[in-house]
Amino acid sequence: MAETEAKPPHPEDLKNVESQHQGELLALDSTPDVAARFLDNLSQDIKDQPITPEEARRLVWKIDLTIVPVLGFSVMLCAIDKVIISNAALYGMTTDTHLVGDQYSWVGSIFYFGFLIAEWPGNILIQKLPIRSFYGATVLCWAIFTFLTGATSNFGGLATVRFLMGIFEAVVFPVCTLVTAMWWTVSEQPVRVAIWFNTLSSITTGLLAYGIGHTHTNVAPWRLLFIVLGGITTIWAVIVYIYLPSTPVEAWWLSDREKYVCLERVRLSNTGIEDKKIKWHQVKECLLDPRSWLLAIFACAINIPNGGLVTFAALIVNGLGFTPLQTTLLGIPTGVVGTLWSIICNILASRLPGYRCALIFCAIMFTMVCAICLWKLPQTNKVALLGPYYAFYSYWAPYTMATSLPMANTSGHSKKVTMNAMFFVGYCVGNLIGPQVFQAKDAPTYHNSYIGLLASLVVGAASIALYGLLCKIENNRRNKLQGGGPVARTEEEERLEAFSDKTDKEKLNFRYTY
Repeated sequence: MAETEAKPPHPEDLKNVESQHQGELLALDSTPDVAARFLDNLSQDIKDQPITPEEARRLVWKIDLTIVPVLGFSVMLCAIDKVIISNAALYGMTTDTHLVGDQYSWVGSIFYFGFLIAEWPGNILIQKLPIRSFYGATVLCWAIFTFLTGATSNFGGLATVRFLMGIFEAVVFPVCTLVTAMWWTVSEQPVRVAIWFNTLSSITTGLLAYGIGHTHTNVAPWRLLFIVLGGITTIWAVIVYIYLPSTPVEAWWLSDREKYVCLERVRLSNTGIEDKKIKWHQVKECLLDPRSWLLAIFACAINIPNGGLVTFAALIVNGLGFTPLQTTLLGIPTGVVGTLWSIICNILASRLPGYRCALIFCAIMFTMVCAICLWKLPQTNKVALLGPYYAFYSYWAPYTMATSLPMANTSGHSKKVTMNAMFFVGYCVGNLIGPQVFQAKDAPTYHNSYIGLLASLVVGAASIALYGLLCKIENNRRNKLQGGGPVARTEEEERLEAFSDKTDKEKLNFRYTY
């Protein structure tokens, strides 16, 4: 990382800027974000009232009850769109659409080609358009393509619909991550991410598939799966539009005082809220930072298992000798394991500052042991294999713990959007590669596939360890430059800098989470 830092403005300069240019922040950055504009126009009486811990707790609880369910159910629906194809394969989709050879693997991968193509443009649109309207519209598009998936009759049609669905689902995780950074402090983010970034889709999918598996209609069960899911997603698009504001200051369910308290809380994260102007120097800064690439590599490596299991989970369990209906139920515990392990690890990460990357590394080691067991244990004992198979879903915890790092360690809206795009491009590439690790020639045991999963976990562990080391080195360098720690500033000076849309590199007081 470059050694030069933007010189922090003198306090008197900050005061002069504020007095001469109401509605603007620093002369270095004359375009304030929406939070700064809201604060400029807010009544002084509201700002003068001290924020009590009780008031802050009530607000956090209100935010948790409103925003977390919106993000969580959106992510779950997005995951079900991908997971349900595995159950559809059990119910005759591969036969009805005449899939042969490795075409099913490509049906799983092609979704992420669309995801990859749309990732960068999607992140730009997130910055340019109101999040509520844009995200609500994309959810409605998922619904349309879910319906269309149930109408396909060959590989070409299935691949086309899955590709287009990937395009419209590319914004899900970037939106959820940006929204998380807007509403919660750095210390609060890991647990919230663990909750909304859950693996409960396997529970919903298992129950839905089990129920539809008992239906007796003229519509093929696998087509009925997509029809029901499309209807649920259509209703959810309306709910997203109603309850998910573009920014905290636009939340109709918050008073001006609550909006102010919300902004004051996240101000401590020193990462800003939103700015519609694209600043290319921030984009360049992100692309030249080796830590950005390490996070992208980590996201790719840790999601290779995800891409493989999302597409082949039901076929793996079915290959152990269980019936299709038994398989749908046996898939339910995977979501419980992944979600609970993720929440436990993220709680530890939130209570052990400075050890998040170390915890991620240790969690990956546990998953690696599970991969070795699946690779080496005899394939004849199907019940014994279910243990490491379920435990392998612990891979989700390292990813969720790392998901908040791009936002917690990045300041400047354009830089955050760029980092977000890089991280989720890594996610996309990993999920694209994952289904290709499972080849038709290795069915039904997929013994060789576990070797590929193990290799990807090794890469993920190495990249997150190096990322944490670089963050620690940079924090130590800044502490040395500032005489042992961040320079003390007045509350007003901190507010001006926090909402100035400057990058973490330009804010010498910024400290990285690792």
